[in-house]
Amino acid sequence: MAISGLGFACKTHFPLRPVFPSLRFLKLRLSSVAAVEAVEEPECVIPSNSVHGKLGGGDQKVPDWKKLNSKELGISTSMIAKPTRKVLNGLKRKGYDVYLVGGCVRDLILKRTPKDFDILTSAELKEVMRAFSWCEIVGKRFPICHVHIDDTIVEVSSFSTSGRKFDRDLSVESERPVGSDKKDYIRWKNCLQRDFTINGLMFDPYARIVYDYIGGMEDIRKAKVKTVIPASTSFQEDCARILRAIRIAARLGFRFSRETAHFVKNLSYSVLRLDKGRLLMEMNYMLAYGSAEASLRLLWKFGLLELLLPIQAAYFVHHGFRRRDKRSNMLLSLFSNMDKLLAPNRPCHSSLWVGILAFHKALSELPRDPLVVAAFSIAVHNGGDISEAINIARKITAPLDVSFHELSEPQILDSQALTHEVMDLAASVQSALSKMTDEYAVSQAMAGYPQAPYSDVVFISLGLYLRVCRIFECVGGGGEKGFVAKRGSKIDYESLAHGGMQEVRHVFARIVFDTVYPLRLNQEHSHS
Repeated sequence: MAISGLGFACKTHFPLRPVFPSLRFLKLRLSSVAAVEAVEEPECVIPSNSVHGKLGGGDQKVPDWKKLNSKELGISTSMIAKPTRKVLNGLKRKGYDVYLVGGCVRDLILKRTPKDFDILTSAELKEVMRAFSWCEIVGKRFPICHVHIDDTIVEVSSFSTSGRKFDRDLSVESERPVGSDKKDYIRWKNCLQRDFTINGLMFDPYARIVYDYIGGMEDIRKAKVKTVIPASTSFQEDCARILRAIRIAARLGFRFSRETAHFVKNLSYSVLRLDKGRLLMEMNYMLAYGSAEASLRLLWKFGLLELLLPIQAAYFVHHGFRRRDKRSNMLLSLFSNMDKLLAPNRPCHSSLWVGILAFHKALSELPRDPLVVAAFSIAVHNGGDISEAINIARKITAPLDVSFHELSEPQILDSQALTHEVMDLAASVQSALSKMTDEYAVSQAMAGYPQAPYSDVVFISLGLYLRVCRIFECVGGGGEKGFVAKRGSKIDYESLAHGGMQEVRHVFARIVFDTVYPLRLNQEHSHS
C-alpha cells in the first residue's frame, strides 16, 4: 500500500524504484542528502608497553602492535564458558597452541557476556577431530570444526585453513613486524583477515596475553567500529560485513569511523546480493539478542531499513521520523521493551520479533482502542481464551501511553463488541504477516516515494511464517485446545530461544503490555 504525505527526504546510493519491476536491478548512483554527519574521534593514548611494528595496507597511521596482560585488562578464565574451557584444555594438553579470537575477546575486555566463543588453534582440523569424541568438520570452502560438549557446540578453526578465507594480496604485508618472532608473524597474518579491528584481538588464556596487532584496543577505547583493511575493499570482499558492522555498533553503542560509515551507506545496496537465509540470520543476530531498537535506528540511519524492511521504513517516513531522530515511536518502543528482556546469552526465537513486526503493522494500518490491544495480548498469552482476556483487561487501572498514533481514543465497548474487535485485530495481524511475506506487497511499501530504493526482498521463510501464524491463530480460532498459559513472570530462556509457544506468547504479551502501559507512567502516577 502506498503511503502519501511526506516526501522521501533522501537521495540514495542504491537502485531507485523502477517504472517497471523488471528494471529494478538498474543501479542509479546519486549523491546523498541524508549523509551521515562526520564523527569526531578524540585522540586516545593506550597506557601499555608497546612493541613497535608495522602493518601493510590502508592509508592511516600504522598502529603499534602490543602484548597486553589479560589480568590487567580484567579478564579471568572464569569468564570463559565451561564447554569452551574443556575444548581449550583438551587441545592444550595435546601440545597445540590455542587462542580465543574475534568478538568474544572484545566482549571479555568490555566485561560483556560473549554471544559465543571462537577458538583458533595450531592443530589441523583432522587433529582436532581426533582429540574429541564428538566432533565434525563443517563447511567446504572455509572448513571449521564443531566440537560438541554437553549441549553446546564450540567452533574451532585452524591457522592452516583460516588463512585461506580471503584471497588478499598480502605482498605489501609480507614483511614480518619489527620485533616479532615466527609465531607473532603467524598470529599477525591471521588478524589481518578479520573484519573489524575490535574483532582482531587474540587471547592466549594460558600465557594470559592478549595480542593486539591491528589497533583493536585503541578502537575499543574510542568506542569505534573500523574495518581492518580499507572499508570499500572489505565490504566488497564480503557485503555481510555491512550488517555485522550495524549489529556490533548497535550492541556495543559504538560509532563508525568516518571511512567505515561512508561505505556502510554507499555500499548498502550490496547486501541484497546475500541469499535470503543469510539475510534472516543476520537480521536475527540484530533483533533477537537484546539490541533490536538500536539496530533498527542504525538500519534507518544508514539507508538499510528500506532495503531489508521496506514496510517498516514506510512507517518511519510516514510519521516524519528523520534519519538521526532521537525520538521514539511505538515500533521502537516495542523493540526497546523486548531488548530489556533479552541479552547475547539469552536470545529469543525469530518468531517473536517477526510477530512483533506483524502486530505493529496491523496497528499502524488501523489504530485500536487500548482495551482491545490489552485484551488481544492477554488472549495470545492464554492461548485464545478471549472471555478471560476481556475480564482481566477490564481490571487494568495502569495509565497508558497516549502518545502512540497506533492507539485510538478509548471507547465504551460491551463484551460482544470487544470480542469482535479482538478477533478482528487477530485477523489483521495475520493479514499483516501475509503482506510482509509477499514480494509484491513488500515492493509497494515505499511506492509513494519515487526516490526510495526498490526492494522486494522477503527473507522470512515459510517455516518461520507458519510458526508466527501459530502464535496468533488461537485468538481467532476460539482458543487452542490443551494449551496451558504460563504462570509466573520468570522467563524460561532455553524455551524462548527454541520457540516454545508458551514462552513466546508470554513474552509477546509482556512486551505489548509494557509498551502500552509503561512502568514509568505507573511510577509517575503513583507519585502524583
